[in-house]
Amino acid sequence: MAHLENGVAAYERGDYAAALKAWRPLAERGDTKAQNNLGLMYHNGLGVPRNSAEALRWFRKAAERGDADGQFFLGIIYAEGPGAPRDFAEAVRWYSKAAEQGQAGAQYNLGDMYQNGLGVRQDLAEAVKWYRKAAAQDDADAQNNLGLMYENGFGVRRDTAEALRWYRRAADRGHVDVWFNLARLSAEGRGVPRDYVQAHMGFNLIALRSSGQDRDDAAEARDFVESQMTPAQIAEARKRARAWLAKHALET
Repeated sequence: MAHLENGVAAYERGDYAAALKAWRPLAERGDTKAQNNLGLMYHNGLGVPRNSAEALRWFRKAAERGDADGQFFLGIIYAEGPGAPRDFAEAVRWYSKAAEQGQAGAQYNLGDMYQNGLGVRQDLAEAVKWYRKAAAQDDADAQNNLGLMYENGFGVRRDTAEALRWYRRAADRGHVDVWFNLARLSAEGRGVPRDYVQAHMGFNLIALRSSGQDRDDAAEARDFVESQMTPAQIAEARKRARAWLAKHALET
């Protein structure tokens, strides 16, 4: 354990060579945490040249020893690359193993695979099941997606109040993109009384933190809402947006 922690300390101070030196012997002796760490170093090119094949090799070693994180990382390689030909069915196989062990990232990704029918027959109820498991572990992406499933009645009975509950939990976790959904419902008065201050805040956050078409759409929605507001309401909305960004350590 001391050698593993020595590697972590070296990594955190940016001494990747020392981290590799500490982790490699452990990985070669079968320590799955060290194997995953080596895989990530090769995957990201930290302290070694980027080597997708070597990253895959170390993730597979950890995965085959039953390590949930290794199984999750291996699933990502098969779903997104690089390092292996894209194979959604194989990604689902490894995500499933990790998800059954409670790995939240794998649970979220497995939900996404079921929602979109990637490597498995599309099953929206199964997608909801896995999003819910990840959301219960405070995975903000899963909370946002679970909200969308409830809002639209995908795989579950439509329930705007439940959608709002999950959107708010994602927002509390610092998830920026969820604010478009919260702002939209606030502007329309769906599930909550119409609240232009909340809507302006949400659209403004997206406009500040996004780029391209997402930014333009949010800015257009914000400006429309602003046209319905008093100067005092606009000032309050901007104040709330600044406070949220400060709380979640995001810079405008």
